[in-house]
Amino acid sequence: MKIFQCGHCNHSVFFENYSCENCGHLTGFRDLDRKMLTFKPDEVALFSDRENIEYKYCKNKEYEVCNWILEKNSPEVYCNACQLNRTIPNLSDSENFEKWQHLEIAKHRLVYQLQKIGLPLHSKMEDENGLCFDFVVQQDDPNLMTGHANGVVTILLKEADSVQREQMRKHFSEPYRTLVGHLRHEVGHYFWDRLVYTNQNTLTEFRTIFGDEQRNYGDALTAYYENGAPKDWQKSYISKYATAHPWEDWAETWAHYLHIMDMVETAYFFGVNVKPITKLREMKAKVTFDPYTKEDFDIIVRTCVPLSFAVNSINRAMGVPDVYPFVITPPVVEKLKFIHKLLLPKR
Repeated sequence: MKIFQCGHCNHSVFFENYSCENCGHLTGFRDLDRKMLTFKPDEVALFSDRENIEYKYCKNKEYEVCNWILEKNSPEVYCNACQLNRTIPNLSDSENFEKWQHLEIAKHRLVYQLQKIGLPLHSKMEDENGLCFDFVVQQDDPNLMTGHANGVVTILLKEADSVQREQMRKHFSEPYRTLVGHLRHEVGHYFWDRLVYTNQNTLTEFRTIFGDEQRNYGDALTAYYENGAPKDWQKSYISKYATAHPWEDWAETWAHYLHIMDMVETAYFFGVNVKPITKLREMKAKVTFDPYTKEDFDIIVRTCVPLSFAVNSINRAMGVPDVYPFVITPPVVEKLKFIHKLLLPKR
């Protein structure tokens, strides 16, 4: 993600900030051009500091889960990210409310990235082929599961509980489990339907790289949970779960594509360079480009590998888990390149 600055004092502000921590001016994200605007804190009307144009906050600002803004005369009351919500939890429960806040932070970051790629994000409530999110409590329906079906991304609220999420990570022997990871994975299923299934040439290429998705999905998942991943899964897959079925291989690879692009973009805006004192050439990286502007994905991978190794090393020095505990093998790179090529015309 890019770096944002206060329009009044130029102090750095985070994507999720509601105000500048230095001068106190209010902050609001305008997704049209991915800019953070700022406003005087002591006035009712929101006139931007730099443009002197009036805006209004998304209605979900009242719950402190959204800092996005709309034009003052917009007929919409919710921003483009919050319009994708179909179901939110019962907010009279304080624990639900806090979990929803965590989910919205992850979802807004996801929407930022999908918008930057140029992917259409139509609400399913307005378009039957669109996308929507259900943030639900499993106790209401024991059969509910985190997943995707026909444009509906369902995320169980317990995923926003760090303790329960860690318990599930250990139960499934996963090296990594985060809210943004879940969202990126599940939305990958949605875009498979939109980008791959609807184009016969793309679908044929997909089957050559990922395998035949016509294989029975239910049987494949049952076999995976009974037998686990094959012993040599690391050679061709980004994760164990990716071995379950071509659809899951796609969704896992899609999620990691978004991980990598976000990691390199953030490093670019911070001017991060990796130049170890050793002579290992493969451990050097100079992030001088926005990855969303690069056609050659090999350049992005060559930058990502030493970058993630350096960040993982810093984390280990602090006694915390790796940021990116995965190995990107040549077969995985080919899968990532397939997605990159597919998305290039969208930019």
